[in-house]
Amino acid sequence: MDIIVAFPKIEDAKNLRKLLIRNGYDVNMVYNTGAQVVDAVNHLDGGIVICGYKFLDMHYSEINDYLPKSFQMLLLASPAKLSNCSMTDNIMYLAMPFKVRDFLNTLETMAIQYNRLYKKHKKKSVQRSKDDIKIITKAKELLMERNHMTENEAHHYIQKTSMDSSTNMVETAQMIIELNRKEWEL
Repeated sequence: MDIIVAFPKIEDAKNLRKLLIRNGYDVNMVYNTGAQVVDAVNHLDGGIVICGYKFLDMHYSEINDYLPKSFQMLLLASPAKLSNCSMTDNIMYLAMPFKVRDFLNTLETMAIQYNRLYKKHKKKSVQRSKDDIKIITKAKELLMERNHMTENEAHHYIQKTSMDSSTNMVETAQMIIELNRKEWEL
């Protein structure tokens, strides 16, 4: 299970990482933007994203929209902000400031749930091949050139289109490349 910690203030994320490590958890990454989290989860099999309410580039709900189904979110925020949150299945909520024991118990509950789901599906991680990465990169480059997108915008576009059409990112990237090829033929 991969654990990602993300807060707008990187020091807060690092302090939380230290707390987790002291209590036996491995923390894979520490970030301070939503885009970093979204990019990271696309290269991992599944796990938990522990994050704050709002980042400079995204709101927690936007990050959650981009999370693969193999990820859960633990949202840490003030009681006032939590009262504005809509409850969803893959998000656990914990009010700040929190008691360390409450935090660790919540995380343990999420880890148990993750492990049950992981064992239930018995999926081996599918690492993207070099060819798949090349296809996705080429599609991003086409979108960046044709639609004047940044790399992150192109990546999010492919990812969202992939989720909306129930295809994987490689198939979506291939479709973008093929559509571009047909446009050139016309």
